[in-house]
Amino acid sequence: MANEIVITVNGRTHHVAASPDTPLLYVLRNELGLNGPQFGCGLEQCGVCMVLLGAKAVQSCKLAVSETTGAAITTLEGLMAGQELHPLQRAFLEEQAAQCGFCTNGMIIAAAALLAKNRHPTDQQIREALEGNLCRCGAHVRVLRAVKRAADLLAEEWGESHD
Repeated sequence: MANEIVITVNGRTHHVAASPDTPLLYVLRNELGLNGPQFGCGLEQCGVCMVLLGAKAVQSCKLAVSETTGAAITTLEGLMAGQELHPLQRAFLEEQAAQCGFCTNGMIIAAAALLAKNRHPTDQQIREALEGNLCRCGAHVRVLRAVKRAADLLAEEWGESHD
């Protein structure tokens, strides 16, 4: 049975009609028309459905929408500032870090969570943060470069130097 559930996505409050156990991914895509998070495996194993729940990257394909009330949810679309791409999105484009692009949502969301808590990650820390994201195209080296470039871009925005 559908209930009215209030969620905050990309800084906006939404009243959605959904059963409390409806996966957040379905609400984001079907109710709110957001296409950043994708449906991949439906088993929380591939990463393409990732969103930020607060500052933490979570998989939304099995996460009940009722478990997200009161939390800030950010999708790939929500990383942008108006029409300006987030430094991670710019870096992924500049480094050509996607071939088919299917994994890109999860990679960027996981990287955003990493950079929010660690402004200057090592290669190993980046690899560990992206472990839950499957990519079959083999763009891993370019993804790594993109995350490092984004860290540099963010450091510039924050007025920091990157070692």
